[in-house]
Amino acid sequence: MNQNKDELLQDLNTVKVHKRDDEKLSDSEFRRLQLVELELIKELDRVCRKHDIKYSLFCGTLLGAVRHKGYIPWDDDADIAMLREDYNKFREVADELDQEICFFQDHNTDPNYLWGYGKIRKTGTTHMRTGQDAIACKNGVYIDIFPLDDVSKSVIGQIFQDVDLYFMRKILWSKVAKDTYTNPIKKFIYRCLSHISVEKVYEKTEKYRRRSSNTTENRVRNLLFPSFGKLYVKNPLGERFSMPKRWFIDLKEYDFEGYRFYGTDDADEFLRYMYDDYMTPPPPEKRVPKVSYSQLDY
Repeated sequence: MNQNKDELLQDLNTVKVHKRDDEKLSDSEFRRLQLVELELIKELDRVCRKHDIKYSLFCGTLLGAVRHKGYIPWDDDADIAMLREDYNKFREVADELDQEICFFQDHNTDPNYLWGYGKIRKTGTTHMRTGQDAIACKNGVYIDIFPLDDVSKSVIGQIFQDVDLYFMRKILWSKVAKDTYTNPIKKFIYRCLSHISVEKVYEKTEKYRRRSSNTTENRVRNLLFPSFGKLYVKNPLGERFSMPKRWFIDLKEYDFEGYRFYGTDDADEFLRYMYDDYMTPPPPEKRVPKVSYSQLDY
């Protein structure tokens, strides 16, 4: 790349970075990726404010807002969360996103897209995750939009639901794993699961989605992603499989890269639930990007 840092960052609508197979990004290339994703957050924020749709910076993106007033310096993605009602409202007006900048994608807009949450992708770019080349869905640098659905009020109900959703995720993942796993037993299992229709998964989980409302007292989770309360710290059993709905209703604005975006009003409680001692950065050897790619053009 024979461009200096300033030249590389000037025009985010022209593809200037071309990488393959986890080729390391320079500091300026990494910063450019963050700024492309920032452009997507800004466009989501514009449409949500116009239509009074609630959203929250989520996971490491909210952590970055609190601890760094912007991206975590080594974070290569961005996450947004919405309660199901707000997510459905956003889907209805997603065509108001500036299509020259980005487009909205989930299984409804792109049947070849397999996952249980949406993305906003940068128009004219490529971001192919490692091992997912065979998935014929639309592509591009992205931010994730996690819809959060009501779960059972009882802990036992949440546990049974979690097991059910685990198998639903494995059916979706089998479309990738059947061709990428090398362990013969796992490969055989995933090949068997891959014969189950993706539509069956979405039909089965729809019964959970239909129960979701901003006004109920139920806790919430994303149905087709591992429960966030199990990922980071050992939360009590009653909190492990879901999150309080109020985190995504009671919001306030946070500074993020010189802009103001919404996040939960109780960031401390949320971030302790996710990361425990969230104000202490990890050791240097763990300050690395998470996403592996086979092709990246932006």
